Amino acid sequence: MTDYKLTQPERLCGKTKIDTLFTSGNSFIVYPYRVVYLLYPNTERVPVSMFISIPKKKFKRAVKRNLIRRRIKEAYRLNKHILTDPLQTHKDALDMAILFLEKEIPEYHTLEKKLKDLLQKLKETIYSETEEEKPTKA
Repeated sequence: MTDYKLTQPERLCGKTKIDTLFTSGNSFIVYPYRVVYLLYPNTERVPVSMFISIPKKKFKRAVKRNLIRRRIKEAYRLNKHILTDPLQTHKDALDMAILFLEKEIPEYHTLEKKLKDLLQKLKETIYSETEEEKPTKA
């Protein structure tokens, strides 16, 4: 059964973890999102730790930033199984940051559709990279 909670350990926090993510992580864009991710062997309880960033430069009012953040978190919470199920079977963990790039507030269904595309592409990217690395090690 799919767990639809977004618990505290699933939220990425701490300056050192975030700095490590941005310095040694990989990234790609699925507009209106940019995702920065770092894959490592799972030593923690949760397969994915994430945070969402909305630029203050584009949205001056905190109310608008919080609205977008809430919509993205809800879309992620309902669709995180796309990413967490394969990570749990491979016993991997992932830190990721979702950065919002658009200058206007989109509708929820648009955000959710694009987030699904992002999670699917991230899953394919991660496991195509690990499959490419495995034959070279053997």
